[in-house]
Amino acid sequence: MNRMRIQAFVVLATLVLPASAAEPPAPSAEEQAAMEAYQKAAAPGPEHAQLAAMAGTYDMTVRSWYGPGEPATDKGTATRRMILGNRVMVEDVDATMMGQPFQGQGLHGYDNVTRRYWSVWNDSMGTGVMLSDGECDAKGNCSFTGRFNDPVGGAGRAARMTTRWTDASTEVFEMYGPGPDGKEAKMMEITYRKRGP
Repeated sequence: MNRMRIQAFVVLATLVLPASAAEPPAPSAEEQAAMEAYQKAAAPGPEHAQLAAMAGTYDMTVRSWYGPGEPATDKGTATRRMILGNRVMVEDVDATMMGQPFQGQGLHGYDNVTRRYWSVWNDSMGTGVMLSDGECDAKGNCSFTGRFNDPVGGAGRAARMTTRWTDASTEVFEMYGPGPDGKEAKMMEITYRKRGP
């Protein structure tokens, strides 16, 4: 019995001791600097806290311009929440568009490396994605530019988006793109009204 215990101890020692006895080499100055740069890029900051402050449920009024004349008006709700350790905001939208059910999802973030805000949007009216980026001020008012694929023309189209807060619970989003004459025209306006706690 003692011999079996000694053999078990020897096997265990050969498996454990080399791993714990060998110290990993210290990182070089270059490796240390790279590690610090990655940590800095990954750390949520005040811009991410600003996004987190927008979390909640909103009632939406959507006005869309499909041509000359009065815009079409639709209603919906948007739910905003933070993910990835408060680094990215997810926006889930459930609404109607042109009388049809409409769902959309956006990801919104701030890149510590480029120092720019970014957005990714897709919805049930297509199978593509819209990518945009821009700048926001301390009040959460933003100006973005992006591109989306036009289902009619098949080519990528540029768009310009702005957001502004008219009070602590009301945000107005506006989207502009090329009109029939090629000049910039207003395509959409969404008013978000945040529900109480």
